[in-house]
This record gives sequence, C-alpha cells and structure tokens, in this order.
Amino acid sequence: MTPLAKPTLGRTFVLVIVALTVFPTLTRSQAQPADVQEMKSTIRDLQTTIDDLNRKVDALEKAAPATATDSALGSTAPQSPITPRDALNDQQEPAPRPNDLTLEPDYRGFIPVPHTPVLIKFNAKPRVDFTYDTDNAGDDNRFITAKIPVAGDPAKGGGAVFNANAKGSQLRIDVRAPEIDGAPRFYYQNDFFASSGGEFGYRMQHIYGKLYNVTVGYTYGVFEDPDVWPDTVDYEGPNSAIFARVPLVHYQLSLIPEWAITLGLEQPESLPSTLDGEAVKGVNHAPDGGFNVRWERSKVGHVQFATILRDIGTRGVSEEVTTGPATDDQSVLGWGLNLSGAFDLFGRDTLLAQLTYGHGIGRYSNDAGFFDTDAAFDEGGDLVALPYLGVLIGYTHHWNEEWRSTGSYGYVEMENEESQGPDAYHATHYASLNVMWQIRERLTLGLEGLYGHKETQDGSTGDVGRAQFGVLYSIF
Repeated sequence: MTPLAKPTLGRTFVLVIVALTVFPTLTRSQAQPADVQEMKSTIRDLQTTIDDLNRKVDALEKAAPATATDSALGSTAPQSPITPRDALNDQQEPAPRPNDLTLEPDYRGFIPVPHTPVLIKFNAKPRVDFTYDTDNAGDDNRFITAKIPVAGDPAKGGGAVFNANAKGSQLRIDVRAPEIDGAPRFYYQNDFFASSGGEFGYRMQHIYGKLYNVTVGYTYGVFEDPDVWPDTVDYEGPNSAIFARVPLVHYQLSLIPEWAITLGLEQPESLPSTLDGEAVKGVNHAPDGGFNVRWERSKVGHVQFATILRDIGTRGVSEEVTTGPATDDQSVLGWGLNLSGAFDLFGRDTLLAQLTYGHGIGRYSNDAGFFDTDAAFDEGGDLVALPYLGVLIGYTHHWNEEWRSTGSYGYVEMENEESQGPDAYHATHYASLNVMWQIRERLTLGLEGLYGHKETQDGSTGDVGRAQFGVLYSIF
C-alpha cells in the first residue's frame, strides 16, 4: 500500500457524498429555476467543507508515523555486495552484516507488525536425509571424518549401514526494523542435532541481537567465514571448515568502500587435555579475542582475513591423582590465522577456498573440535599449544537454472604430543561430489557421494564411503 492510498480513499468518499448531495439539488433546480441561487450557495458551502477536509487529511498524512508497510517494504533494501548462493544447508542468511545489509534487494518473506516499523519473517525448513555407508562411519546421521573407526578399533567395519533422519530440519525467525535508528535485528535458528533428547534433540544454532553494528548473543565468531561453506548434501560439511559459533559480543565497522572490520570477544571454552592417561580440566583465564577484515565487491566476490588469540589453561595435577609427573597450573598462548574467499566466475559458478593455520585452535575446526585438540603436555610436563593446519576448496557449477553440482575437498593435520596417546586424532581427508535439482523454487533434491579418511598418531587409518540423498523444502 502506498503512502497516498488512505488519503485518496478518504477524498473519494467525500466526493461521492458531495455528488449524492448535489445531484438531487441540480435535478430540482431544473424544475424550479427560482432555487438556483440557493443551489449556488449550497455548492459554495460544500466546497468550503471539502477544502477543510482536504487540509485535515494532509495534516494527518504528514503526522502519521512511518510504518514498515509504508516505507521499508516499499523501498529497496540495503543490499550486500555478497552474492547469495543456492545451498541445501544455507549458512549465509544468518550472518550479521555491517549496517544490516541484506543478501536480497527486497525484504522477501517479511511481514509488517501492525502499527510498528518492525518486519518479521518466519521460515521453516523441513528436510530428510537417506544415507548408505560402505562400513561403520562412526556417525550415521552426519559425515564426521574425525569419528571414522581406524584399524584396531572394534567398531571398524561391520558391513553396509543404511540410515534415515530429519534432524537437519530448521526453524528460523528474523526480525528487523530498518526504519529505526541503528537498524536493530534479532535472529533465531535451531536444528535437531543435539547429542541428547532422543530422535529430535533440540540444538540452538543462532540467537542474537544487533543494534548500531553491535552484535550480542550466540552466532558466528570472528574466526569463521559463513560465505565459504560449500553446497553439500552432507549436513556436517567439510572437515576443515571453521565452525566458530559461540557466545560473543562483536562490533562491525565499515572502513572505506568495499572494506569492513569486525572486532570481537568470545567464549574461550578451552578443552581438557590428558597427562599419562589422566584427565586434566581446562580453565579459562580470559575471553578469546580477535578480528577479521573483509574486502567485498559485487559480482566479483570477497576475501576475509581473520585472527584469534587465546589463553589456554589447565588446572594442576598432583602426585596423588596420576602416575605421571605432577604439574602446576599452566597456561599457554593459542593463536590462529584464517584466510578465506569466495569468487563469482563465469555464469553463476563459484570458487571457494580457505587456508587455516595456528597453535591451539583445534576447537574451531569442524572436525578436530570433536576431540581434545587445543593443547597437550610435552615430555617435560609443560603445556604446549598443538599446531593445526586446515585446507578447504570447493567449486559450484550451474548446469542450468534447475541443476547444479558442487565438489569439495578438505584436509586437516595436527602435530601431536606423546601424552595424547596412540589413538589421538592426527589427520583427516574429506571429499564430496553432488548433483542438486532445484525442482521448484523452494524444493531441492540432492544426491551426493562422500569419502572420508582418518589417521591417528600411531599411524592407524580408516576410511569409509557414503551415498546420501536429501530432500529440503523451504517456505521462503
């Protein structure tokens, strides 16, 4: 509805009333010429009334507050230069962006809250996945290369395994108020991959508020780049992807055109380590802190450089609770660098790449984060941050408007300490190739082949293949 719709309707109503009033008068005047002067006087009075009504309508129009219907929905949204990519598991929409930029030029799917400048969008994404593994993959629902059983593990082998699950179904709520100063936004998202809770274990993925470019809540950390996740049928994604969703406070700042920086303090969550088989509790002395710098250009792509600094600590182990050497309370500096980018190529093709290196950043890895990979004790009983290397590459090709394919590869390697034990996580490979059919605008079918390989510190290995078929429907 345009801003003039209501006043125009009111004026039309007035004119109809006038017509119904004047017409009988004109009819009578044709039969009674003596009443012409009285009719003219009546018309002048009516014209004065109409002028008064018009002035009142104009005043009401100027005084009426701007609403989401009258302004935001009728205008072009502030669009990010980042290209929104088709993806079965969309990681781009939840991302807080500087100045509340959107990925689409309009507020698609948003509805106005009556008598307020607030827009709200409810979205449900039900999905189901069918998988067939050549052997025990360690996890029937997600393809987690870190969990693949290796030689010597009783869980290795066992023959083919079939599974079906709908845990990747999501609920999303997006609330925006672009006409209010500071462009506030609230975002919520969950799936059903919690480790407890039966078949559908509730798991929070995002819940945050954003105002004046300050974000507080639970969402992507500064070390993660949500725009480089490849389009996989596998819900888990590549082993080397940086998975850094944590409680945080962030501040985003646009520098010069095409450049922005994000500063953040985040939950540290140092993972426990071991010493001669005895569990050692981690302790947090300070928040994780870091920043990322992004360059973005429309129809070209983006590059992001991120760094994170950590204080990784452990509580001491006394002689009474371990057969190994006693230790004092210790802490060590952890740090990481992450360079990532996505580039729009010919047609709608996209190239994705990410290179990650650091010491004590295992918790941020999509794969290594399942184990105690931040730090360990060396031969002298000193706590050391473990070196981590991750490489990710992906490519999406659109065959036409309905069909697309994505290939992705991930590699992770960690340097270990003897105190971690022979079965400590050392290295994994992840490979996927798929074909997606966008059968309807919001209905996607995907078929994918996956391969995973795992190696532990003692050189034991294991590998498994998976065929996966997924169906996703999204309201918007």
